[in-house]
Amino acid sequence: MRVLAVIPARGGSKGLPRKNILRLGDHPLIAHTILAALGVPQLANVIISTDDEEIASTARRYNAAVPFMRPPELATDSASAVDVALHALDFMEELTDQPYDAFLLLQPTCPLRRSEDIQAAIRLYQDEQADSVISVYKLESTHPYYIYLLDGNTPRLLMPEAAHQHHRQDYPPVYVRNGAIYLVDRDVLVERRSFYGDRLRAVVMPEERSVNVDTRADLIRAEALLETGDQG
Repeated sequence: MRVLAVIPARGGSKGLPRKNILRLGDHPLIAHTILAALGVPQLANVIISTDDEEIASTARRYNAAVPFMRPPELATDSASAVDVALHALDFMEELTDQPYDAFLLLQPTCPLRRSEDIQAAIRLYQDEQADSVISVYKLESTHPYYIYLLDGNTPRLLMPEAAHQHHRQDYPPVYVRNGAIYLVDRDVLVERRSFYGDRLRAVVMPEERSVNVDTRADLIRAEALLETGDQG
């Protein structure tokens, strides 16, 4: 199976400026995802899609390929991840003159994801003949049964079935998408313009490896988890 792994990293970031190259532990943020991807032998290519020369230079220092600079129209706040993915796929298939079987999107804002998490997603994809796999973590804190919508000042349960549940141990387990892994069949991505197919599966990661760095507080938490080694 030929899998193209793409790490999208544009230069602009409003919440945490220049976040993709900010220091996290011993490496820039983006390097953690590069190192995890390069540790997966099943990946045919690992490339960076960026519009930023400093990000490109940083990625190359960590042995990631930067075969193109992303066009400006795909580096705006409104540019979709699917369009970025399709641009990279088209470029690489033309460059290598052969199609890929699957596409893997690895966001650099999920720096604690490991090679083993990616490998688990690929195994699940193959073993269950899935057409798409996403990564999730089990929600251990606030269960959706506790969540209300407000109708004026009147609270209404988001999940009305919660009214019939009285013991927390009886609540069904719930999972949250963490954004670390999107693995999708190449034809599903192209034909549906989506990372989600009919045979969607989920690989479970520890919550401690599911930090998504969008703010300074997220970066501080990720740093603390790296320092303590408490990553599941």
